[in-house]
Amino acid sequence: MERSSAAAPGGSSRREATRQKLYEAAVTLIAEQGFSATTVDEIAERAGVAKGTVYYNFASKSVLFEELLRHGVGLLTASLREAAEQTALAGGSKVDALDAMIRAGLGFIARYPAFTQLYVAELWRTNRAWQSTLMVVRRQVVAAIEDVLHEGVANGEFSEEIDVQLTAAALVGMVLVAALDWQSFQPERSLDDVHAALSRLLQGRVSGSR
Repeated sequence: MERSSAAAPGGSSRREATRQKLYEAAVTLIAEQGFSATTVDEIAERAGVAKGTVYYNFASKSVLFEELLRHGVGLLTASLREAAEQTALAGGSKVDALDAMIRAGLGFIARYPAFTQLYVAELWRTNRAWQSTLMVVRRQVVAAIEDVLHEGVANGEFSEEIDVQLTAAALVGMVLVAALDWQSFQPERSLDDVHAALSRLLQGRVSGSR
């Protein structure tokens, strides 16, 4: 998984590159065989580094996974907010902003399917050491959608009767589930196809004319 911005020069740059390798190795292995079955030795081998390098960067496998969640969701949230900001700069409506965020979310999932599978799976697990972190990062994603909905209510584009919190969560869930279904069962479809279908749902254009 790539960083959203360039790392600092020198040692910091090298360390970020190493952490990037560890993120990529961990997310792939854990998606393939589960967290418990994945060892630090395997992560180090997949990343092409010494085992001690893993512990130099992360105190434990659990800490590595926790930071992986923060890193991945941070990238997703940034892509959603950027889509909304670009739509606003172009003079688009809040519905346009939500539509752009849906496309950005689909693009992220297409680029990082293994991370998305992990994230969705962990949302349903309980009693994990990183449960509180998972709730925090989930909140980041949902809040990005909530902000646009609140703005739409404030300017009269959306009804004041909508439940902003639940609607935002529903939109995030729609994108996650639809994208995973696309990746797993309908890979022949293009991103444009999937985005068009979700866009119709967003804009209430599912029912036919009578």
